[in-house]
Amino acid sequence: MHRARGLLRRRLKPRAIGAKGAAATLAVAAPGFAIDAERLAAGESRLAAHGFAAQRRPDLAAPLPRSGAADIGLAGSDASRAAELQRWLADPGVDAILCARGGYGCQRILPLLRPRDFRRARKPLVGFSDVTALLLWQFRRAKLVGFHGPMFDAAAGPDDAELERLAQALRGEQLAPLAGHGAAAGVAEGPLLGGSLTMIAASLGTDFEIRARGAILLFEEIGERPYAIDRMMRQLRAAGVLQRAAGFGVGHLVGCGDVKRPHASAEEVLRENLGELGKPLVLGLPFGHRSPNMVWPLGVRGRLDAAAGTLEVLEAGVQR
Repeated sequence: MHRARGLLRRRLKPRAIGAKGAAATLAVAAPGFAIDAERLAAGESRLAAHGFAAQRRPDLAAPLPRSGAADIGLAGSDASRAAELQRWLADPGVDAILCARGGYGCQRILPLLRPRDFRRARKPLVGFSDVTALLLWQFRRAKLVGFHGPMFDAAAGPDDAELERLAQALRGEQLAPLAGHGAAAGVAEGPLLGGSLTMIAASLGTDFEIRARGAILLFEEIGERPYAIDRMMRQLRAAGVLQRAAGFGVGHLVGCGDVKRPHASAEEVLRENLGELGKPLVLGLPFGHRSPNMVWPLGVRGRLDAAAGTLEVLEAGVQR
């Protein structure tokens, strides 16, 4: 069993939202790509059905001017998207921040954000995909736990199971283990880190570079062919990230095939790259770009059991 303590040093947890039955307000922010009005409305409706009140800027789904950064589909300028996050951090009426969607753009605003504001506010931040950059930055620079969890990427919004688990996580309740299938024997225990494989690789060489010594490295991906996944594995291995991790948990791999080279799947590439390291490996965990996308706290202790094919969250991601 592998254990890590260095990553947990000076770590801070966000404040829990209200107890079950108490109203909580989630600010819906768009730090990356813009979101269309229908998906925004569907997501807000789902939040309301689960007892959450939602706040957002009035023009969150408004058509964007075709100039500058907006030409690549961002939800406003870098300065405006950074200011949006800062506003919700400072608003005492907001209990947590939920990112509307990922896509691209979070990495652009990181230089405009202040770690001390995140640490002072201690608000749960939820998202995945491109939001991985923001979550890794927050944990590395502000030492603050975040939440890899559902957004409004599905047309119908997050489903009941996803939202119930999210509410449990934000209240600080015990989360049920996530089940996949083991691919390499062993048990690992350590901080849970990761997110989008692409964004993990993109963090290398930055001031929010992932530090996985003794950690359980969790990742998922969408739209990357097996050779691209192999390239990212090789990059992370060359940087020493994979060797330092205690174990690996893989979520959904969506659209990661290659019709021109069908002889190798993304899962087979991962088995080869990670299996060589002789560490616990669990595939098929229910998180990422497909339903169910079950939340897990980034920066808290977890336990990966490859024989059982399970990932267990050992502590709450919030401070009650």
